[in-house]
Amino acid sequence: MTPAKFWDGVAEKYAKMAIRNPEQYHLSLERTRSYLRESDRVLELGCGTGSTALLLAPSVALYTGSDVSPKMIAIAKDKLAEAGQSNLDFIVADADSDALGTAYDAVMAYNLLHLVENLPTTLGHIHSITREGGLLITKTPCLGSKKWLFAPLLWVMQLFGKAPDVLLIKPAYLEQSIADAGYEIIEAEDYGSRYIVARKA
Repeated sequence: MTPAKFWDGVAEKYAKMAIRNPEQYHLSLERTRSYLRESDRVLELGCGTGSTALLLAPSVALYTGSDVSPKMIAIAKDKLAEAGQSNLDFIVADADSDALGTAYDAVMAYNLLHLVENLPTTLGHIHSITREGGLLITKTPCLGSKKWLFAPLLWVMQLFGKAPDVLLIKPAYLEQSIADAGYEIIEAEDYGSRYIVARKA
């Protein structure tokens, strides 16, 4: 099953789910806002149904949310029409697509990097579409330390189409991969998942 097909299938249910760890979620959003400027052009990869985009867009000049799932983006556009946020738009595109554009001041990936097919390739593409001195801001579940627990469960769920493909990575590997892609890590914290801010050298 392709990622787009999987996420299309769960889009409506996903849109109704409550935020897990809301305190940590909002804390990470506050940290993100502290790095954003009113003049920034921002891209969010894997934006899902647009909830985070709607909260962060007022802090910047232009904000684009992208997702591989057309149904997720359709829900995000419905939310946008209701909210009337004029500097925000949503597009269907995966994280490696040339359709994303270039020269972003900040690229964000919340709960995405553990879902990509090839982490170094995706990070390399993100680096290429970020301007010099621009930021990569991520929040990523790192389940590699508990492979013995998660791997069998994921395999069963994937067998029945109930879970996407997941990279079981550790924080150290994630941070090294980001550094290898050409970024300098300037903040790394745990807010339920590994929260990293890195600057393109």
